[in-house]
Amino acid sequence: MSSTESGTHEGFTAEERAAMKDHAQELKTAARRSPRADKAAEAKRDVLAKITEMQDSDRIMAERVHAVITASAPALAPKLWYGMPAYALDGKVVCFFQSAEKFKARYATLGFSDQAKLDEGTMWAAGFALTEVRAEVEARIGALVKQAVS
Repeated sequence: MSSTESGTHEGFTAEERAAMKDHAQELKTAARRSPRADKAAEAKRDVLAKITEMQDSDRIMAERVHAVITASAPALAPKLWYGMPAYALDGKVVCFFQSAEKFKARYATLGFSDQAKLDEGTMWAAGFALTEVRAEVEARIGALVKQAVS
C-alpha cells in the first residue's frame, strides 16, 4: 500500500477488512461441513440468518430481494459471499445484496458479477442502488435475475 503526501496510509477500510474476514470464515465453515450434509440447506440458513441480523430498512429490502431472486431464478443457490447474501449458479456468484450498513453507504446495492449474462452492447450496469423495494422494483429485479441466468 502507498502513503499519501500527508503521511497517512492508504489501504483497505475497516469495512473492507471485515468483509474479507467474513469471506475467510465462510470458506472455513464450508470446508468443515460434512460431505454428506445438506450444504445447500445450510447455506440458505446462513443467508437467512445474515439477513435477520441486518438493520430494519436493509433487512426488509434483503428479505424482498431474496424472495424475488429465489422465485425468479430457482437455479440460483443462496450462499454467503464476503458476509453478504449472494446467489450462485454452479458455485459461482451471479448476484448479491449489499446492505447500506455494511459499508456505511447511503443506499443498499443489488450487484451482479461477471457471471451474470446482462451484456448489452459495450456497456451495461452491474450494480443497482436500492432505497426501497416496491412492486415495480421487484419486477425489475426478477427480470434482471432471469436474464442473468439465461
